[in-house]
Amino acid sequence: MTAVEEHAVPGNGPYAITTGPDGALWYTLVHSGQIGRLVPGEQPTSYQLDPESGPTIIVAGPDDALWFTEYKAHRIGRITTGGAVTEFPLPECGPYGIAAGPDGALWFTETAADRIGRITTDGEVAEFPLPTTGAFPSAITAGPDGGMGFTLNQANAIGRIGQDGAVTVHPIPTEAAAPVGIAAGPDGALWFVEIAAGQIGRITVDGQVTEFPLPDRTSRPHAIAPGGDSALWFTEWGGNRVGSITTDGAIATHDLPTPGSEPHGIALGPDSALWTALEHGALARITP
Repeated sequence: MTAVEEHAVPGNGPYAITTGPDGALWYTLVHSGQIGRLVPGEQPTSYQLDPESGPTIIVAGPDDALWFTEYKAHRIGRITTGGAVTEFPLPECGPYGIAAGPDGALWFTETAADRIGRITTDGEVAEFPLPTTGAFPSAITAGPDGGMGFTLNQANAIGRIGQDGAVTVHPIPTEAAAPVGIAAGPDGALWFVEIAAGQIGRITVDGQVTEFPLPDRTSRPHAIAPGGDSALWFTEWGGNRVGSITTDGAIATHDLPTPGSEPHGIALGPDSALWTALEHGALARITP
């Protein structure tokens, strides 16, 4: 029986979540401009940024720090496990997704500029244009082939960028599916969510796409992450649920206890449970 426990956190708008190198959960508070830290079983701590900066995605970096995007302030941020923050300004571009790459750098999406960015751990930035305009590149992840996979929300496609900046784009079969979250699966493929179509997608390294409709096609799946059970777990922002999908396509969904909690990011926690950020003001712990 899957159990869900909610843990209220201070601040406004928990959005994305990851496990840090210190064995704590780190999360963004998009509406109050904060980074939060929670060790399961202890009280949360918050670190204040510019209140209007709009921190969105946060990930563990290759340098034992956490890296995050500031969507509204057009910056990339770095926070140490002790709470020291460094910010790197960008041209106006709306950075959103960010992920550590196999090259020891962080790669990020520029939603408003049709570019993929790369930032080294000492703050050197390079930008790579996409072959499409108005594509709204969203989430990004390291792929199984040495490249970075990313979603093109408005171009209805999945992209790949190599370490040399070369970009390949693979269309999604379902029209206007609007992919958002993406993650590497345990099967050597990338898995993504289609927020407008209510489906989970799988894409191989050579661009073959398989789609799996959710029981509730109006659930607006938002984020996806590998779990500790050889499945992938995802959030249903519009359905107030979390779900799992096995690599052969078996889907299970689980209601969240608070109506309208708006689940966004999801990650495997340091305690081997799944944790999701609920925009209404809490983190939820899910034990399969």
